[in-house]
Amino acid sequence: MRKLFGEKLHLDWKIAVLTIVSTLVLMVDYYHYPLLPWTKWFPGWDATGLSMKVLDRTLLYFIIPMFLILVFFRENPKNYGFTFGDWKAGIIITVGAIVLMTPILWLVGRGNYLMQNYYKSMVAGLPWSTFLDLFGWEFMFRGWLLFGYARKFGPEALWLQAVPFALAHLGKPELETLSTIFGGFAFGWVAWRTKSFVYPLLIHWFVASFIIVVAAGVLG
Repeated sequence: MRKLFGEKLHLDWKIAVLTIVSTLVLMVDYYHYPLLPWTKWFPGWDATGLSMKVLDRTLLYFIIPMFLILVFFRENPKNYGFTFGDWKAGIIITVGAIVLMTPILWLVGRGNYLMQNYYKSMVAGLPWSTFLDLFGWEFMFRGWLLFGYARKFGPEALWLQAVPFALAHLGKPELETLSTIFGGFAFGWVAWRTKSFVYPLLIHWFVASFIIVVAAGVLG
């Protein structure tokens, strides 16, 4: 039997949970909208200009991973980047990234008609729409997955969390999607350096909000 089935597998159950749950929530997010009857529970929500998608993603990408950390893993969320970490380095990196990326985002947003067509209808609800939309995303990718994988795979976790992040962008403008494997790695490095998901969240929040404003022609 051993010759047929090989050596017994010794799998890390937490790695399995990270991989399975993160994959499933991405699929559920793609196939179901809205996920729950938010309009019944929060009448008048649409009047805020915020999509039901932000509630779906808060549940899928933040509440579910946090529940697993607290109840099943029985760990401190700080172990998964839910902390301000090295806030001095975080502030410097965040400000530097914003300064560096602003002219690039301006050129891309103004010069790519695919970006303009995709983002021109997303101005409503800014900037909170992008913040709520990205809060869960960043916690799952740059918090739960990054630091969870890092225990087993070390710095290779930077690439491991970047792959599902990039695939989650399928359907967005091609130029943006092609860049996300590198952007995901960069966001991961910021979280790795600061030991916090907060600073990649702030950078990503700026990137998403600014590209929408530029693509929509709000700034002229």
